[in-house]
Amino acid sequence: MPGWTYIIMRSLIFLLLLFITTKILGKKQISELSFFEYIGGITIGSIAGEVVTGLESNMFHGGLAIAVFGAVTYFVNYFSMQSKKFRDVVEGKGTVIIKDGKVLEENLKKERYTIDELSALLRQKDIFRIADVEFAVMETRGNVSALLKKENRPLTPKDLQMKMANEKEPQTIIMDGNIIDEALRWSGKGRGWLYTELEKLGVTLDNVFLGQVDSYGEITVDLYDDQIQVPTPAQRPLLLATLKKTQADLEIFSLETDCVKSKAMYKKNAALIQEAIDKLTPFLIG
Repeated sequence: MPGWTYIIMRSLIFLLLLFITTKILGKKQISELSFFEYIGGITIGSIAGEVVTGLESNMFHGGLAIAVFGAVTYFVNYFSMQSKKFRDVVEGKGTVIIKDGKVLEENLKKERYTIDELSALLRQKDIFRIADVEFAVMETRGNVSALLKKENRPLTPKDLQMKMANEKEPQTIIMDGNIIDEALRWSGKGRGWLYTELEKLGVTLDNVFLGQVDSYGEITVDLYDDQIQVPTPAQRPLLLATLKKTQADLEIFSLETDCVKSKAMYKKNAALIQEAIDKLTPFLIG
């Protein structure tokens, strides 16, 4: 058998073996690696490469070595989940490197990181001043988790005591000009509704590259023809504006009338609509 044919055959066999081994070990093996997973992954790849290209080597021995390393990695992960002490030995612990805006130099040296590397990791989190950090930890995976000082944290609706509506993930109902019926059903809509919405936007189905519907039932589309301007959904803002106008009209009516009974009725209904506006505004803004 020619050498190149032998290499192709071995490559296919070991690609399948590596795929099965990786599937057994789980997604963690191809994401951020611990020290042991890093060593195991490199070794398995090296063994596979040597067996595939080394025509004189024994395939069975190579497969056995991969199986051994895969089994060891699997059991290390298993025992890590069962025992924190074992996990701390294998994966290590997080190390505090910044406290009260000051770098703990000894801990940073212990982790073999320079201040430049630390600054780069912080910049990835949009943190440019170490003094702004209340607390930072070097995690076992080599990334940094940082907590900004309270005065440097961005405001949230909770800080402003604003009520916000709960939102669900948007459903992709059109892809490459084709309707995704399952996603359309999940959104509680039908094809009739979809065709009506596309007609309102003035676009055809075959020109839609991507179409999504949000939790409010509003559709947004991305077209193949980028020159066509698609109007932004405005049903919610229009409804909010209508409610505000109605409330203002009732206030005006209450001021213009001389009838005490009518004045009281207008004021009462204006207050009711204002209450409805306050409750619905989180759902209707944007």
